Amino acid sequence: MNIITGFLALLGRWTLDNLSYYGQLGALMGELRDCVFHGRIRWRLMMEQIVNIGYGTQAVVIVTGAFTGAVFTAQSYFKFKDFGIGSSVGSVVSVSLCRELGPVLAGLMVTGRVGAAMAAEIGTMKVSEQIDALRVMGAHPVDYLVMPRFLAMMVSMPLLIAECIAFGLSASVLVGTQVFKIPFAWFWNHVLNHTNLEDVSFGMIKGFCFGILIVLISCHQGLLASNGAVGVGRSTTRAVVFSSLALLVANFFLTMLLNYFFPLGSAL
Repeated sequence: MNIITGFLALLGRWTLDNLSYYGQLGALMGELRDCVFHGRIRWRLMMEQIVNIGYGTQAVVIVTGAFTGAVFTAQSYFKFKDFGIGSSVGSVVSVSLCRELGPVLAGLMVTGRVGAAMAAEIGTMKVSEQIDALRVMGAHPVDYLVMPRFLAMMVSMPLLIAECIAFGLSASVLVGTQVFKIPFAWFWNHVLNHTNLEDVSFGMIKGFCFGILIVLISCHQGLLASNGAVGVGRSTTRAVVFSSLALLVANFFLTMLLNYFFPLGSAL
């Protein structure tokens, strides 16, 4: 009986903690919404964050997209050639990059680089009482710290995903035509015939949703930081882990939902 009671108490505590966390994220989202529609946009801070998020993450996203496209092309060709359709890998790789690999991998890379930086920066300001100083000076922390990062993420994330897809597809073409000797015209014709605007839109919508999750979770963890450097390190780790898990979980539900609006073509 004691074991059952302890288990139920643990389960109840875990449930309440999760509900409280989701409620805090919802409250932060509500404050952020009010700041976006009714607050003052700080263009200089937003541009600085665009440089940090967009320009600073380009190299990571480009390398990730290029080698993912190359590896996926090779693996697909090795299996497809057993069925006599090795020359058709271009269509599979392009659709996969647009709908899944591009947004998810770019999102995870942005989480590891930018999400951690957001949590660490805001967390350091929290434990050093700089956020309290902002309140004293009449500046709302969400308006001053979170909103510029949110707007910058909304601008940068689709561009980073587009770069990931573009370089992944370029690497795929290079590997397919130069390594596996697939005729370029045939390879590119398959890409154009089986990839359309709906596939690109699929990835862009996912990118916007992933960007919102990264900003909310990372900034929230930074605002929760306490207990000095140890607390900042803990918040940074949680920001990366929670954001990555949220992206992977949200990716499944977005895939199921968006397929009703952007169904995958029957040609594949």
